Amino acid sequence: MTCEAAALDAAAERLDRAGVARTPCAPVAELIGAIDIDAAYAVQQRVTERRLGRGARLVGRKIGLTSAAVQSQVGVDRPDFGVLFDDMRFEDGDEVPFSRLLQPKAEAEIAFVLARDILDASDPAVVRDAVDRAYPALEIVDSRIADWKILITDTVADNASSGVFVIGAEGRTLDALSPADAVMTMHRNGEQVSQGTGRDCLGDPLNALAWLAATAIEFGAPLRAGDIVLSGALGPMVAVAPGDVFEAAIEPLGTITARFSDEGGTA
Repeated sequence: MTCEAAALDAAAERLDRAGVARTPCAPVAELIGAIDIDAAYAVQQRVTERRLGRGARLVGRKIGLTSAAVQSQVGVDRPDFGVLFDDMRFEDGDEVPFSRLLQPKAEAEIAFVLARDILDASDPAVVRDAVDRAYPALEIVDSRIADWKILITDTVADNASSGVFVIGAEGRTLDALSPADAVMTMHRNGEQVSQGTGRDCLGDPLNALAWLAATAIEFGAPLRAGDIVLSGALGPMVAVAPGDVFEAAIEPLGTITARFSDEGGTA
């Protein structure tokens, strides 16, 4: 790794402070460079350790930048991953406190819950068989970087631009579902704002899961039984404002709803 430890520490401090204060910060690419992905993940790990030290608990991972539409929106050309903490999870229909977010955007996707560890991701059948159930989900992505002016190292360092997520209560086994064939339509306050299919997520959300499983093994932290995995957007992400209600239909999984508090909501 070519990036100095002091730069990694400074980037982690900047992102962590922005998250705690709910105040966007300057890009960290100016500290760690625009293309050093290893350095960016090292910053992500530093911020993760800080959150764990404050009592957060890991519940899974998220895959980002799997949709060509989202890659185009953000200006990058590869997927990335981040971690999911227990306090990021909301249930279908819950009100999400807008005050805990900075500059959120919503995207609809399929969430997988794993039945077993994935210690070898080379066989697609093994990856598929590791899935217990698939659920409809809404991920609310967010960025600590002001105005979403991010490069790939910014979003990787910033926990893959994670915010919160909403997951359905009823899942389906893959015996009754082909994730690639899922069809998504997302509405904001009753107006259609995004659409796509499972094939818009690296060709198949299971391809995204296999990519993450292999990458997690390389990082020495394999996916484990019980993990929630947000597999990536099925269509363009859409800005969220206070009071918005988002509903996504992901057929045949069903619908998922996220409601956001007005500006005066409490975290």
